[in-house]
Amino acid sequence: MSELEDIVLACPAGIDACPVTAEAKRLKEQCDQLSEQSQVDPLTGLFNFYYLMQALELELERTRRTAMPTGLIMLDMDHFKSINDLYGHQSGNEALRWTSQILRTRIRLIDIPCRYGGEEFTLILPGTSLPHAVRTAERLRRTMEENPLHLNGVSLKLTASFGVEVYKSGQVLTPNEFIERADRFLLQAKMQGRNRVCYEENVPAPAPSGVTTDERAALFITRWPKH
Repeated sequence: MSELEDIVLACPAGIDACPVTAEAKRLKEQCDQLSEQSQVDPLTGLFNFYYLMQALELELERTRRTAMPTGLIMLDMDHFKSINDLYGHQSGNEALRWTSQILRTRIRLIDIPCRYGGEEFTLILPGTSLPHAVRTAERLRRTMEENPLHLNGVSLKLTASFGVEVYKSGQVLTPNEFIERADRFLLQAKMQGRNRVCYEENVPAPAPSGVTTDERAALFITRWPKH
């Protein structure tokens, strides 16, 4: 709680055990908790779709103001239905948690991991060119492939398909349109056999561009859910 909030919630009569102040603090903590819960997927602990759309709008605006590209990775777990069919839905939930843990431990603090829905996930990569976004997706793909999920004595080799797109200065796209472009590459990865990364090839990397001190500082503020 900030010093300003402490002042606002302080008892005007100066009573240490003021019941009104205690109730105000309790209500504020409850509101903060509900606010966080509204942004987080309860199963995986990643940001949810609602937060994804808000964050993506902000990052696209940042690109328009600074010319720094914004990367977007869409990934979908391969043959996920078979996990539920063979091992049960609880095993499917464990597979989703396993995927979210890999995402958390293999990306930067400034990146924004979200559960898009079902077995599909989205990663927003601020200030990231296409080559760097592709390398991130390939690193995640290899990590999933090389680290099976151990569940009830069974070793499950799980993989995912990835689609990568980058929003650059001069483009005019809504968050939904940007997601649709990345999703097309994800569909391409599925059609080409799964467990691969697809993106627009033969695209030159954007030239580096300067950023203000404030913009640079903002990039390194973590927005991950609190635990």
